[in-house]
Amino acid sequence: MPVWLRLLLTRQMLICVFTGFSSGLPLYLLLNLLPAWLRSEGVDLKTIGLFALIQFPYTWKFVWAPVLDRFRLPLGRRRGWMLVSQLGLFCSIGLLGGFSPANELTPVIWLAVVLAFLSATQDVALDAFRREILSDRELGLGNSVHVNAYRIAGLVPGSLSLVLADLLPWVQVFWITAAFMLPGMVMVLLVSEPVVVGVPKTLRQAVVEPFHEFVGRCGWSGALLVLGFLFFYKLGDSLATALATPFYLDLGFSKTDIGVIAKHAGLWPAVFGGLLGGLWMVRLGINRALWLFGLVQMVTILGFAWLAWRGVHTPVDGFDRVALAGVIAAECLGVGLGTAAFVAYIARATNPAFTATQFALFTSLAAVPRTFINSTAGALVESLGWGSFFLLCFVLAAPGMLLLLKVAPWNEFPQSPRG
Repeated sequence: MPVWLRLLLTRQMLICVFTGFSSGLPLYLLLNLLPAWLRSEGVDLKTIGLFALIQFPYTWKFVWAPVLDRFRLPLGRRRGWMLVSQLGLFCSIGLLGGFSPANELTPVIWLAVVLAFLSATQDVALDAFRREILSDRELGLGNSVHVNAYRIAGLVPGSLSLVLADLLPWVQVFWITAAFMLPGMVMVLLVSEPVVVGVPKTLRQAVVEPFHEFVGRCGWSGALLVLGFLFFYKLGDSLATALATPFYLDLGFSKTDIGVIAKHAGLWPAVFGGLLGGLWMVRLGINRALWLFGLVQMVTILGFAWLAWRGVHTPVDGFDRVALAGVIAAECLGVGLGTAAFVAYIARATNPAFTATQFALFTSLAAVPRTFINSTAGALVESLGWGSFFLLCFVLAAPGMLLLLKVAPWNEFPQSPRG
């Protein structure tokens, strides 16, 4: 059996498939299925746009993460919170379709907020659980498998559920979608609770000690460098794709072109890149992967600038479509590679005694560009034009790469903090 296949066919990697799928399903429901449902029920676009605000729990989950580090539920500190949040998600997803957005918008809003809160809480528990069951050598590959399963989960609310909506009432569609939470719940019941030493004994310890341990381990200057790296490493590529669909439309591509090309040219290169990145990290180590994959992630942004300067023919011809597919595939491959190394780095930076809080803090900071900085993309494009905008995104990717000199030197292989 090839080495790469032997690495993948382990119990830990199978668990990472289930954690990724369970984590991705509710987020993609909020991003893809919910707007489609609201629009089909006659809700205006302005109101639908405001629904983006319900994603705030994903950037603030570190606030209640100490509760998950401190309190143990009947199934365990990790498994208990995983199952409770998954049960809540199953019920809230299914119940959502029982309302009419046109006439009962308020309960829909509140249920969507509950769904987002439960999804963010599940992420805290799943991230901590995954960090605690993976050895340091497995971090890169395990987190890559998780991220890929996360992306593939988007096919359920983003594709299957939309197809079913043309055949079935929405209430049935939402309960069928909710049923895809069941495999993750079964996984929770079958796995064992990780054994971790140094668990906080009071809520105050759970709140204060994760930050004290992080600063004590890195020093104030080192901690600020790490936090700056988490903010900047994905900033350029995140901003570059914030208005991808409007960019393609402005170039002259039809909605059909975008739907067919973007879905297939984007998803599978990202999945392939993430999986390949995880396998390479076993040999390269996380530090070197951050350098190499980050460069790919950075350079592929220039493909969008090339598309902007090249323009398209009127009408759009076959080479235009090939060019679009190539640029999207290259960028998504870069994102897949970069994300694999980035998530592995975050996992390595956490102390197992405070995994939930530290992992939530780091991933929340990493989500800030997506949530806040990307909101400036429209104004930047109007001011600079598409070509210069993508060059700016390329430049904004540079600080994260430069910070690698301090936070992940090429020839250094730091030990993970242990509880």
